Amino acid sequence: MSDPRTGAVPPVIVIENVHVAPVTGPEIPSGYIRIEGDRIAALGAGPAPAAPGATRIDGSGCLATPGLVNTHHHLYQWASQGLAQDATLFEWLVSLYPVWAAMDAEVVKGAAAAGLGWLALSGCTTSSDHHYLFPKGRGDLFAAGIEAAREIGVRFHPARGSMDLGESKGGLPPDVVVEELDEVLAATAEAVDAHHDPSFSSMLRVAVGPCSPFSASAELMTESAALARSKGVRLHTHIAETLDEEEHCLERFGTRPVDYVEKLGWLGPDVWFAHTVHLSDADIGKLAATGTGSAHCPSSNGRLGAGIARVSEMLRRGMNVGLGVDGSASSELTPLAGEMRQALLFQRARYGPGALTARQALELATLGGARNLGRADELGSLEPGKLADVVLWPVGSFAAAVADPVCALVFGPAPPPALVLVGGRTVVAGGELKTVSQDAAGRAGAAARRRLVRLAEERGVRPARHVHEDFTA
Repeated sequence: MSDPRTGAVPPVIVIENVHVAPVTGPEIPSGYIRIEGDRIAALGAGPAPAAPGATRIDGSGCLATPGLVNTHHHLYQWASQGLAQDATLFEWLVSLYPVWAAMDAEVVKGAAAAGLGWLALSGCTTSSDHHYLFPKGRGDLFAAGIEAAREIGVRFHPARGSMDLGESKGGLPPDVVVEELDEVLAATAEAVDAHHDPSFSSMLRVAVGPCSPFSASAELMTESAALARSKGVRLHTHIAETLDEEEHCLERFGTRPVDYVEKLGWLGPDVWFAHTVHLSDADIGKLAATGTGSAHCPSSNGRLGAGIARVSEMLRRGMNVGLGVDGSASSELTPLAGEMRQALLFQRARYGPGALTARQALELATLGGARNLGRADELGSLEPGKLADVVLWPVGSFAAAVADPVCALVFGPAPPPALVLVGGRTVVAGGELKTVSQDAAGRAGAAARRRLVRLAEERGVRPARHVHEDFTA
């Protein structure tokens, strides 16, 4: 296996005696995967062909899947978990905006280190991040998340988010956390130019991400779309998460959320939306016809009481859907692997036992996510020529009572991965992080929370666990 200290990758790695779930082709109950450099070179049934000098990994008792892809997150929120525990989305935001206004680059770095380490430990090899608050004078918050991803060793797709519609202009967030249109566009262009890597093996790609229809003006949405397309990067925002949002759009714009963003140029194969819980039949048709993707976040939607997205209907009508953990403050300690189970159970609870299968849930977490991020040619399935982002899941011991290993992974609580490779480099082995100290990553997250609380209190803000508690700002 690769040396996590240097990132060096052996010329050849052979994983053998493993149940292979490629996602795009037939499963191989006992087979091998051959990795050369950062790519998958071959896979097949039976013993692996001779490979002198290769690093050989015995996958007996394991299921091999593509690395999981997280298509919606707010990593800074690791530092504000457990607050506004009984709130609706709008109540939760109003409670937390003043807390988040106190964050600085040190908070973001610690929160991102813990959040990305936690994701890697649940089989995530690629994660997006939607960072949309940039309080002035608090350091380079965008770069702080990027540095944490580099240290953990996962592929990173941060969206440079933004809000310019504060309370004084009819928006939801307080004016102190929004930016002016011109400074957003300049900072976003700078982030893309400084960090975006479009290469096949890229570890870092940048998207453009105004936050939502209730916090970003029509001008910001329109100009951001034009900027992203001029730079050749993707677009991301929240849409149709709650009925409150729908009522806001009807009252303010005279139209429902999907119709509103359609007018602003926000449908297309370079766009993926977070949540899409409250879609009409016509909405689903539009998103499917235009190739617009969705990041389904079942745990967060459940935690905030937002509803259950119509994922089975979206898939039936040809929409692309990936999975997202969402920010930890609305999805406390949620592992990405667990969202496969949540997605399956939510769909079955609403539509019946045929609504979503274990293998469809696995595809949401892998190839569906890769499509959302524009990387289906590189990631999301185990195929020769694709990047060697591979996870081995132990399905022996107690899990061996389930004859179908994909069922064992999705239906039950996912076990810690035996191995996580990102481009052939070892990020997790034996259920432990190998790129950084696991304990140090956990401590960084806890320190980020303590620092954020202290900084908020210095501004006269007392973070509240429940919306009925006294709240001063």
